[in-house]
Amino acid sequence: MELAGALQLGELAAAFAAPPVSPLFDTAYFIVSVLYLKYEPGAVEMSRRSPFASWLCAMLHCFGSYILADLLLGESPIDYFSNNSSVILATAVWYLIFFCPMNLFYKCVSFLPMKLIFVAMKEVVRVRKIAAGVHHAHHRYHHGWFIMMATGWVKGSGVALMSNFEQLLRGVWKPESNEILRMSFPTKASLYGTVLFTLQQTHWLPISEANLIFFFTMFMIVCKVFMTATHSHASPFAPVESFICPVFFGSVSSGHTSHHHDHHAASHEVSHPPPPPAKSKEELNEGTRKRKAKKAE
Repeated sequence: MELAGALQLGELAAAFAAPPVSPLFDTAYFIVSVLYLKYEPGAVEMSRRSPFASWLCAMLHCFGSYILADLLLGESPIDYFSNNSSVILATAVWYLIFFCPMNLFYKCVSFLPMKLIFVAMKEVVRVRKIAAGVHHAHHRYHHGWFIMMATGWVKGSGVALMSNFEQLLRGVWKPESNEILRMSFPTKASLYGTVLFTLQQTHWLPISEANLIFFFTMFMIVCKVFMTATHSHASPFAPVESFICPVFFGSVSSGHTSHHHDHHAASHEVSHPPPPPAKSKEELNEGTRKRKAKKAE
């Protein structure tokens, strides 16, 4: 019975991973990507003031992962733009979300039940892109583990890793929002996922690619749909990271506290100079006599 169940699960995973992603999933990916662009402060005003800059930002949100992956592998970063159907589809999605009369299209796709469906479909595309990136890099560099990881990571993270460049197109400069310094859940999940796919591709992980795609896609769908439905930004990896990171990388709390205390004490000494010495009794009497003499004059 258990063997039959395992066979059925394997067949389900193979059937899930076998067919290519349909244009419907690409459409959902573009919709969610452009929605996140519209959520950025000032994005709507920029689309009215400079539609071309808004379109460029939308293309980065939709195809940023392909651009970064091509740069890493020494290929033309604009090679994916030769896919006319995808560019036209992404452009149509951008135009409808930003310029549809009465915001009808935006209201429909941002309606929470519809949005959850699109978010789940986007995660299907994300995991396929991670697997494809690792496979492509493995084809070029058979023993380049780190190249495989880097390619799969940028394929899954999308425009997040080039967010500072995308912000410059919108006239915004926020270096503190660097995605590498403060990774969001999709970026972290793409990094962990590309490690798993690299281990599987190099035969260090005893699992088929179809099963890995299936299970990792289910994990991503559950997490992203739950986070979107609850408007939560808490990472599911946080409990594990809070336990593992202090063990292997140390804790910054004590050093940071002492440094902050020393800095605060130093600034306190600078900002509050010592009070002047108190005048003696003789000096006070001398001052009083001088004031009385001045009044008498």
